[in-house]
Amino acid sequence: MQLGRIVGTVIASQKDEKLEGLRMHVVRNLVSKPGSTTLEESSSFVVAIDSVGAGVGEVVLYATGSSARQTNATKDRPCDAVIMAIVDDIETAQGSLYSKSAGS
Repeated sequence: MQLGRIVGTVIASQKDEKLEGLRMHVVRNLVSKPGSTTLEESSSFVVAIDSVGAGVGEVVLYATGSSARQTNATKDRPCDAVIMAIVDDIETAQGSLYSKSAGS
């Protein structure tokens, strides 16, 4: 699993029928430098199927590769990335790395 922030939504009017009804988001990877207490967006991103009802701006956990086809929403569907959790808080030994309620 990887951490990311939803930065956009993908709309595709023409797509494989197995993707019908699935919401797709642009997810920017999040990284934390050693010893840091902040998350930073990296330059890389993925387009991921949303299996949990996440929205733009939220920090999420996502999986890629064959693991992306393990949710109820993506089973037997042609996808390589899936959002499978919305993050509320991230705590490290150095302190709070992220808190949804604090907006950071």
